[in-house]
Amino acid sequence: MALLSHETWTPPALDTAISATLLTRADTEGLATVRLFVPDRAVVFGRQDAVRPGFADAVAAARSAGFAPVLRLAGGRAAVFHEGTVAVSIAEPTAYPREEIRERFVAVAGVIATALRSLGADARVGEVPGEYCPGEYSVNLGGTHKVAGLGQRLRRGGAHVGGVVVVDDAETINAVLVPVYDALGYDWDPGTTGALGSVVTPAMVIEAVVAALGETGAALTPGTIADDVVQDARSHLDDHSLTDRVA
Repeated sequence: MALLSHETWTPPALDTAISATLLTRADTEGLATVRLFVPDRAVVFGRQDAVRPGFADAVAAARSAGFAPVLRLAGGRAAVFHEGTVAVSIAEPTAYPREEIRERFVAVAGVIATALRSLGADARVGEVPGEYCPGEYSVNLGGTHKVAGLGQRLRRGGAHVGGVVVVDDAETINAVLVPVYDALGYDWDPGTTGALGSVVTPAMVIEAVVAALGETGAALTPGTIADDVVQDARSHLDDHSLTDRVA
């Protein structure tokens, strides 16, 4: 499994397009990859958001707050990326993409929880009632505050698990999600949004996740994102960018 460079690509939609291209390569070429990086500011919307009556207003609210609106790979509800978070992107070939959905969620959520516990956090896997972008495989602190969320996208011969770990500045997440979720008509409790705290850095989280992956037996080989992957991703940028698509 290739552990790709921690480089962040601009605009944020290109990061998503690169993940989509790596999923395609997992399906067609058997390429397994891991990306861990600090993203630029973005609100990543799921496909269920896009069919809500208030979607255009939600996108406008994200823009007004200085966050790029992006259509992500997985479903679920809107989530926030910023410089105090770590983005997780894992693509792998599989002959059983649907049959192994739960297994992949359990594995990746477990890796993240293990990594955060190694940094001193009381990290647990499970949904916190009222959390944003709710999911059974969220990672929380002490059962009260969500600090990580995951989603999946499948192809015939590949799967992608993506997510975000909130290292610091939960306040910024709530500041943009309040108007976004209001526009989308979602009920939630901003008090459940958590962060690891300023004593932990994104670099520390990346290092801890790499170590936790190693403990599972994953053989990680350092590498970089190939130029043809980026070129392919650029050609599909409009599939993920909402900057000009929603007025």
